[in-house]
Amino acid sequence: MKAVKARPTLRSVIGRGHLVLALVAVTLASVSLTLLGVLALRVYAEHNLHLIARSINYTVEAAVVFNDSAAATEALSVIASTEEVAQAEVFNTNGRLLAQWKRPENGVLSRLELQLAHALLEQPISQPILHQGRSIGSIHLTGHGGSLLRFLLSGLAGILICTALSAWVALHLARRLLRGITVPLQSLADVAHAARSQRDFDRRVPPAQIAELHSLGSDFNALLGEMAAWQSHLQSENETLAHQASHDSLTGLPNRAFFEGRLIRALRNAAKLNERVAVLFLDSDRFKDINDTFGHAAGDAVLVAVADRVRAQLRDDDLVARLGGDEFAVLLAPLHKVEDAQRIADKIIASMDMPIAVPGNTEVHTSLSIGISMYPDHGATPGTLLNAADTAMYQAKRQTLGGQQTAESEPAAVNVHHRS
Repeated sequence: MKAVKARPTLRSVIGRGHLVLALVAVTLASVSLTLLGVLALRVYAEHNLHLIARSINYTVEAAVVFNDSAAATEALSVIASTEEVAQAEVFNTNGRLLAQWKRPENGVLSRLELQLAHALLEQPISQPILHQGRSIGSIHLTGHGGSLLRFLLSGLAGILICTALSAWVALHLARRLLRGITVPLQSLADVAHAARSQRDFDRRVPPAQIAELHSLGSDFNALLGEMAAWQSHLQSENETLAHQASHDSLTGLPNRAFFEGRLIRALRNAAKLNERVAVLFLDSDRFKDINDTFGHAAGDAVLVAVADRVRAQLRDDDLVARLGGDEFAVLLAPLHKVEDAQRIADKIIASMDMPIAVPGNTEVHTSLSIGISMYPDHGATPGTLLNAADTAMYQAKRQTLGGQQTAESEPAAVNVHHRS
C-alpha cells in the first residue's frame, strides 16, 4: 500500500516562503552590488594604469633618450613595484625591449590574482614615451588583480553575512506574522474538529487580530450557534417522535411494543437472578356501553382516568401500558410471590370505585377485570405470559365483573377473587 505523503503545514509553507524570498532578495542585491563594484573597479584600475604609465614615462624618459637599459630598469622597478602592476615593459624607438619588470608569483594567491586581472582588465595598455613632442619609445603595462580579489572576497563575505542576517530577520518576522495567521486558523481548525468528531457545538473561536480572520471566526461562531440550535431542535424532534412511536397518544402510556420490549428485559434479569415476574392483563367491563351511550369523548375520558388510577397504584419500577382499545397490561418486576400481585390487583380494582367525570357534566362508573400470569409458572416469553394473563382475565370476567383471576398451570385449579 502506497504511503500517503504528509501535507506541509501552513506555518512551514509561509516560513519557507519568507526565508526563500529574503535569501533571493539579499543574494540578488549583493550580486548586483558586487557586479557594479567590479565594473567600477575595472574603470578605476584602467585609469590607474594610465596614471602609472605616465609616471613611468616621466621617470624613464631620460634613460630611453640615452638608451640606458640599467637606468630604465631601475626606474621602472621603483615605480612598478609599489603599484597595482603585474608586468611593465619599456621599448625604445626601434621597438627593442629596453627594460622589463615582472611581479614575482608567490604561490596560488598570486596566480589567482593574475588570472583575475586577465579576465576582468583590458590587456595590456600601451602608452608612448614622448620627448620634446616626438615618440622615443613606448611603455606596456599589465594590471594586477590584487585589489579586485580583495574586493570580491570582501563582497562574498558581505553576501554571506547579509544572507545570514536576512535569514535570521526573515525567520523572526515570519514567526511574528505566522502567529497572527496560524494561531487563529489553528483555533478555528480545533473548534471545527470538535464540532465534527464530538458534536461539540458549544465551543467558540477566540477573537483574532487580523480583520479577515476575525470576520471568519465570527461567521464560524454564528454557524456553530445555528448548528447547536438545529441539533437541539432535531434532538427534541427525535425524542418526540420516539415517544410517539412507543407511547399511546391519548393516555400517554407506553404501547404494546414498548411493553413487550420491557418485558423481555425483565425476563432476562429474572432468569439471571432467579426472580419472579408478574403480568396483569386489564380490561374495562362497561367501556363499550359508555362509549355507545355518552360518545367517544366520554370513552376517551374513561381511558385517561383508568390510566391515571392504575399508574397511581404501582411502584416506581413497575410499568403500565395500553395495549389497545380498553385493554391495559401491567408489569410487576421483581416480585417475590403471587400474593403480592393479587394485592396490587385488588388495589387497582378498588381505585375504580369512584365515578369518572365525562364531558357534559356527567359521571359514569366502570370496573376492571384482571388476569394474572407469573414467570416462570405460566410461561417464559412475553407472548405466553400475555396470553395466559388474557385467558385468566376472560375467566374472571365470566365469573364476576370487577374481579381478578390468576392463571394456573392446570385448568382444573382455578383461583378466583372478586370484591363483595
